[in-house]
Amino acid sequence: MANLGSLERAIMDVLWDAGKPMRVRELLVRLNEERELAYTTKDERVSDLMLEALSASADRLPVLARFAQSVEEEDALALMEELSRRQRRSTT
Repeated sequence: MANLGSLERAIMDVLWDAGKPMRVRELLVRLNEERELAYTTKDERVSDLMLEALSASADRLPVLARFAQSVEEEDALALMEELSRRQRRSTT
């Protein structure tokens, strides 16, 4: 285990010391006793990457239009529903 980074080593130490399976949140609580770490889900990471790619464009409209035309219909409908929910929340 010599090639583990410091965070990987800390994670493994907590898991080995626990002696039993742990949930991610439990592991995070134990790790945060020594350092401050954020728990980021895969969905959050993908969303951040999409927003980063969007912000790289000086003109977002063509990027958004291309994206809207490229996604599967089911995904487009889900996105439209989520945008409708967002609009309803902002008007109430």
